[in-house]
Amino acid sequence: MIVPLLLLLLGLVILLVGGDIFVKGAASLSKKFGVSPMVIGLTVVAFGTSAPELIVTLLSATSGASDIAFGNILGSNIANIFFVLGVSSVIRPLVVKKGTAWKEIPFSILAIVVLYILANDTLLGSSATNIITRGDGLILISFFLIFLYYTFGLALLKNDSTGDDVESFKFGTSALFILGGIICLTLGGKLMVDNGIILARIAGLSELLIGLTITALGTSLPELATSAVAAYRGQVDIAIGNVVGSNIFNVFWVLGFTPIISQITINGQINFDLYVALGASMLLFIFMVSSKKGSSYTLKKGHGIIFILLYLMYTINIVMRG
Repeated sequence: MIVPLLLLLLGLVILLVGGDIFVKGAASLSKKFGVSPMVIGLTVVAFGTSAPELIVTLLSATSGASDIAFGNILGSNIANIFFVLGVSSVIRPLVVKKGTAWKEIPFSILAIVVLYILANDTLLGSSATNIITRGDGLILISFFLIFLYYTFGLALLKNDSTGDDVESFKFGTSALFILGGIICLTLGGKLMVDNGIILARIAGLSELLIGLTITALGTSLPELATSAVAAYRGQVDIAIGNVVGSNIFNVFWVLGFTPIISQITINGQINFDLYVALGASMLLFIFMVSSKKGSSYTLKKGHGIIFILLYLMYTINIVMRG
């Protein structure tokens, strides 16, 4: 039991290092090419920090552990909003522009709604079993392509938000930072997830509980490391773009690609967690639009504290459910 615990702590250190160099590389890249940090956060950073979710979900689905596969994505999305954005906004208020509040966040809400429909075959009377099929996966990937088209349009807009305080590196150095960050985030996340699962199984926890808590929080640690470091460095666009983009990637890309390789059977108990994920995204939207000041929308420190408390309550609920 000592060895898994030590490896889990090693994974945490690797995650923190990866998050730091990843943010440096991404911020430098956005400054060098004049691309909005929000676009970088929604795409490059989100893709990198979603790598652990993709790996864990694929490995779980192909090994028959569907509860871990689906629970990992759903739990990760909930952790991203309640815990990652909660901690990040406590470090520094997250100020974004109108497009994020009224377009990107609603798109992440749409992701949960579409997932709810595709994951409830029994409820909708189309099947006796809830399954994310290959056809469902193609539908999700179609939405993912729409999202990429939207972000491509954002990238073409003139960027006026990349500050002079961002440390600039050569293209090769920035690319190495990003690649090294992705490797560290993936390796650190995998170490934490694998050893967290070992410890959880020693404690006799169910696969669904493991997916919604241990693996979900573990695979959200890259987002936490990246967004917290970005918030600390004042790169708030990257901090929130990373989370919103990652949640969209998790549903439309990870859950779109995985069933093409191996279909995912859905546990009926998961609907409660789908409602929580939907509620988290809607609460983020409400907090943002209710704190509008001029052309800016802010996730304040008080909002972050509420998010963290809600995540603690949700985690306690999962443990009580067994």
